[in-house]
Amino acid sequence: MVVAAFQEVTGEGELIRRFHSGQMRAWESTKRFVIMSGSTQVGKTCFGPHWLEREIDNTGSQGDYLAVTATFKLLKLKMQPEFLNLFERTLDLGVWHESDRIFTSHDRYHGAEAWRVIFVSATNPEGAESATAKAAWCDELGQHQFKRETWEAITRRLTLAQGRVLGTTTLYELGWLKTELYDRWKNGDTDIDWIEVDALVNPVFPRAEYERQKRILPGWKFNMFYRGMYDRPAGIVYDAFSTDQVIDRFEVPPEWPRYVGHDFGPNNTVAVWFAQNPGTGNLIVYRTYHSGGKSTIEHAEKFKELSEGENILTRVGGARHEQGWRDAFTAAGWPIREPRLYEVSAGIQRVYGWHKLNRLFVFRDCTEYIDEKLSYSYALDDNYDPIPDKIDQKSKFHCMDAERYAITFLAPELAISNQRETPVHRLGKKAE
Repeated sequence: MVVAAFQEVTGEGELIRRFHSGQMRAWESTKRFVIMSGSTQVGKTCFGPHWLEREIDNTGSQGDYLAVTATFKLLKLKMQPEFLNLFERTLDLGVWHESDRIFTSHDRYHGAEAWRVIFVSATNPEGAESATAKAAWCDELGQHQFKRETWEAITRRLTLAQGRVLGTTTLYELGWLKTELYDRWKNGDTDIDWIEVDALVNPVFPRAEYERQKRILPGWKFNMFYRGMYDRPAGIVYDAFSTDQVIDRFEVPPEWPRYVGHDFGPNNTVAVWFAQNPGTGNLIVYRTYHSGGKSTIEHAEKFKELSEGENILTRVGGARHEQGWRDAFTAAGWPIREPRLYEVSAGIQRVYGWHKLNRLFVFRDCTEYIDEKLSYSYALDDNYDPIPDKIDQKSKFHCMDAERYAITFLAPELAISNQRETPVHRLGKKAE
């Protein structure tokens, strides 16, 4: 069996599908969210159209269905050809409209009304916003370009029908996919089925190539790329950050001191708010802000509105050359100070110390901060070793910059130590 062609049509026109064990587990799953994480060339993308065709049949067909991949380039190279191979050439179910990236069924389908499949890029998800979908297939949702916002937009489109989702992906990084789906599955969420597919599950995958990659790749990369298993990638900046430091929201007492870190930009004005328990010294990230296309006065007014009644002690932000931004916000009634440390590595070490001492926590609904924290990494050289002081895609991590500026005013060793209490108790303990 060749995974890219595990189907055949008999002389009587019957479609016969032959799945390997990983595909069969996904096929037989009855969960609402089915995620198939696996090696390249293990039959993820070619499996998706079969799952979607059955879902259309099972749901009564009439209506909209979604096919979403990370980028339009991947759509053209992988998803679209596999989809059309089954839906158009093999089963002759309808017609592909290239200009709209929509596949519409023939007038009748198994005796039911017509339906359509809308193709969407995760980098441009607006095409799905008008749809009320009945099911979705998401390919390569582990890629960096596939944002949490796109996932949320897809699930909103499925709300009325309580539609099912198939996710097929190789694992590239830690991020929202891990916290939103994998961790929930590990913790017993009954709506999610996570299926790890090793490359050797595909009987035509060369064992010699599998063993070669195992020899030459670092263990974490081999596990993620060829075994479909999460591992901690090399180069993660805040490897001392753990999901134990992600906590449920509670009402922060208004008298607790607050600090705000800022990162500037016309399209990416970002702020991160910290509260400090005066009884323990622990910090909590309790709010983030990310907006653009507004005046400094508009941003400042929003900051004041969000912080009304709070004990804001210090606002810090900006690089050395961004004094103009600080002056503009100060003139708008939201004074912002210079960081005490400008060097990126020094600021990172200050933040790292808070995590290492288990003194920095974040509310679970501060998702942008969490996503950045999990994927904030040093660039790697050709040997997969981290390059010191070189952040990979640094311009994308606005929350991390805002945090780094704020924490230059806070040293973790000043936090009160009380190892006999649990983190949750320490966070909730009021000052005596």
